[in-house]
Amino acid sequence: MAVEIGQVAPDFTLMDGDRKEHTLSEYRGQTVVVAWYVLAFTGG
Repeated sequence: MAVEIGQVAPDFTLMDGDRKEHTLSEYRGQTVVVAWYVLAFTGG
């Protein structure tokens, strides 16, 4: 599913490095930046 500029992002949940879940809708009204690193901390 592609999200176009200006569209509302679909709700999703991600787990942080401490294994705590964060759901996008919990941050409604705030600026949110999602960053990830492919293969980070995998040792390879």
